[in-house]
Amino acid sequence: MSDIIHLLPDHIANQIAAGEVIQRPASVVKELMENAIDAGAQNIIVKIKDAGRTLIQVIDDGKGMSETDARMAFERHATSKIASVDDLFSLHTMGFRGEALASIAAVAQIELRTRLKGSEIGTNISISGSVIENVSPDACKEGSVFSVKNLFYNVPARRKFLKSNETEFRNILTEFERVALVHNQLSFTLIHDDTTVYELAVSASRQRILDVFGKGMNKKLLPLNTETSLVEISGFTGTLDAVKRRGYQQYFFANGRFMRHPYFHRAVMQAYENLIPAGEMPDYMIYLTLDPAAIDVNIHPTKTEIKFENEKAIFQILLSTIREALAKSNTVPTIDFDNQDFIDIPVYNPTHKEGFKAPKLDYDKNYNPFNRQTTDDWKALYNSFLDEKSSSLSITPSEQVLFDTGLEKQPNTCFQYKNKYIITTLKSGLIVIDQHRAHVRILYEKYREKIQNKNSVSQKLLFPEMIELTAGEISVLTSLSDELKYLGFDMESLGGNTFSINAEPQDMEGMETAKMLREILSAAMDSNLKTADKKRDRLALSLAKSTAIKSGKPLSIEEMESLIASLFSLENHGITPEGNPILTTITDEELEKRI
Repeated sequence: MSDIIHLLPDHIANQIAAGEVIQRPASVVKELMENAIDAGAQNIIVKIKDAGRTLIQVIDDGKGMSETDARMAFERHATSKIASVDDLFSLHTMGFRGEALASIAAVAQIELRTRLKGSEIGTNISISGSVIENVSPDACKEGSVFSVKNLFYNVPARRKFLKSNETEFRNILTEFERVALVHNQLSFTLIHDDTTVYELAVSASRQRILDVFGKGMNKKLLPLNTETSLVEISGFTGTLDAVKRRGYQQYFFANGRFMRHPYFHRAVMQAYENLIPAGEMPDYMIYLTLDPAAIDVNIHPTKTEIKFENEKAIFQILLSTIREALAKSNTVPTIDFDNQDFIDIPVYNPTHKEGFKAPKLDYDKNYNPFNRQTTDDWKALYNSFLDEKSSSLSITPSEQVLFDTGLEKQPNTCFQYKNKYIITTLKSGLIVIDQHRAHVRILYEKYREKIQNKNSVSQKLLFPEMIELTAGEISVLTSLSDELKYLGFDMESLGGNTFSINAEPQDMEGMETAKMLREILSAAMDSNLKTADKKRDRLALSLAKSTAIKSGKPLSIEEMESLIASLFSLENHGITPEGNPILTTITDEELEKRI
């Protein structure tokens, strides 16, 4: 029997490794930017075409490479940052495995132009599918220019599963922002399809955050600053009035490296506990600086998960730091001992002649709790109870449940329960309708039809509303411009990240247009809008959820009847677009069993 175990060829091994390290164009951007930082670059330029499918180019002014180093850089596990096992536990660089460039070269066509500082001539290397095709001298600038072309050209299955250009570019934006936020001492430029998206100059940490997410965040950030023997915590957390359900910005960095850490996130949320509504989240950008030997970043190929030696202690320090920031900002209620409205407590004076008198308790000595008068007039007592109950609940005549079946009046066809549910009768029982979900379904169908038929009706704003968007939001706005116009939005770019909202969809008076638009864009960013139908459906759903009547809103009989009629005129009236039930029925048989 022949042997069946054999070594994989290098090009296949590299493609397998690429599957872990290089998942999409954004992964290439991250790896090349980190390499530029490790090379000592002060200025980094990232150029993208077709969301990274056609070209990803990273230009840096770092120390560059010699011809030999340029060749070695594309070999698996070739690195300048690790010399011994001990170095793995004392990392001061972004990259260290030596897998990134080999993995990229295995699934793309690469051109590297690099020149070592102080050298007269540089090197040009061309690689395709791990095979070096050309090495030649090059009169390039000091530093490096990595050009990654036709990503996954030789792995069509991987290329086929890439998302839409909008989605892939948003992932690139995310990786770019993660690197730029923590390295504010460097300048970064991002260019997509010949359009400059970011041009970030060297700045302070707070200014870098504002440059990335907009000046509107300035008043919503509380500074953090704590130094202990275990960890130094700096950065910012959001004010209580800036929390939101969507579009929040949450970042953890450890020693200059972005990380995901659910345990530390729990510390942040615990600090906000009972201070913000359920389901809402604060913004935070938190930087942890600690001994590299106390963390392990070598537990995941993408290096976004980090293991800490003293997690529980850091949890408590982080929790205390954020609570202190909230308290200092006066967002947490505190007792004001200088308030003159407090009860004036007299000071004890031992020289006071009268001294203090003991309090007296008055009671009825003749009262006997076992000697109670009873009444046989139960009907009067019951009627009195009903009157008191009706008065305390403030039930209007149209909502009053008729207890006396001898009356000629009949109950209304529908009534509202807890300002959340509408209850109406059927031939075979009762039907209970969730008013918010019902209205979402109605508006969803209405907005879908508007987008499909391209027949918008706008309401001009007397005073245009200004809105400042992030680069990610602008990317989504561009891709949804036609659909937003068909809904009735009229927007105009004022330069930079600022837009003017000149008109809004009809029947939306009194709503916060800018907030509603931001929620729509955030919802679109969370989903993959690859086809026109998906764009239409997601946009219609987002707008419907933002404008639908909320649970807790009182409705008149006419409003309830109109809502019911509109709901049952739809073909799909039983569930929301997301699949949640809108109504439930209670049959006469079920009622009889319960009574």
